[in-house]
Amino acid sequence: MPKPQALEFSGRFWLNREGHGYLGAGRIDLLECIGECGSITQAAKRAGMSYKTAWDAVEAMNNLADRPLVVRATGGKGGGGTHLTDYGEQVIAGYRLMEAEHRRFLARMAAGVPNFDQINNLLRAISMKTSARNQFLGQVSDLEKGAVNSEVKVNLGEGLEIFAIVTNEAVDDLGLAPGKETLVLIKSSFVLLSPDENLRISARNRLCGTVRETTPGAVNCEVKLELPGGRTLTAIITKDAFEELGFAPGQRACALIKASHVILAVND
Repeated sequence: MPKPQALEFSGRFWLNREGHGYLGAGRIDLLECIGECGSITQAAKRAGMSYKTAWDAVEAMNNLADRPLVVRATGGKGGGGTHLTDYGEQVIAGYRLMEAEHRRFLARMAAGVPNFDQINNLLRAISMKTSARNQFLGQVSDLEKGAVNSEVKVNLGEGLEIFAIVTNEAVDDLGLAPGKETLVLIKSSFVLLSPDENLRISARNRLCGTVRETTPGAVNCEVKLELPGGRTLTAIITKDAFEELGFAPGQRACALIKASHVILAVND
């Protein structure tokens, strides 16, 4: 799998007046084309827009400006046409100066934010929409391939590790390898809870913490377990199990999760 390209800061520079869009790169390009062509028709073609779109933009700028940027001349020796006013030329020059400063600002920001790639991956993970209640960002620390499936160990930090069993095809498709950043997804209904931290069970994953919050329901109950590092794991268990085990805030408990119930995702 090809290595993803390094991320760069970028942004559009736009000026508003009285809450309305006034000047942006597209409109400045149009003004420059008008100045060069002396014709709104030719300027529109060069700017890649329709005649109507070009005139709508010109009228919007003239309406918002305290002085006209573009004027239309009709008839006369030169046969009429459209041209920039002196004020229009000043606006173009001023915008280009501010645009250059904006680019320098982005360059300084890029240089001043360390590990931006990692920060961006975190933001993308946070914004990802999924039905899985539990989401953790980690890094593959080990991978052992079998004939059909692979066991992937993901380091979540603060001494927490998650094991996942995925197909070899998924390993190749996701580009999983030691050092690869990955998102761990676990449905809350796949989480088993036990108040016994020494319980022996075949579930590969055992995450112990403190019950932070419980929400009883008519059929099922929600239990939130606070893990090391401020992470929270949510489990949905039956009302009968909730009452029998007596989970309450402040109580120690362990979340038990089968490796085959762990889903891995990447942001590439």
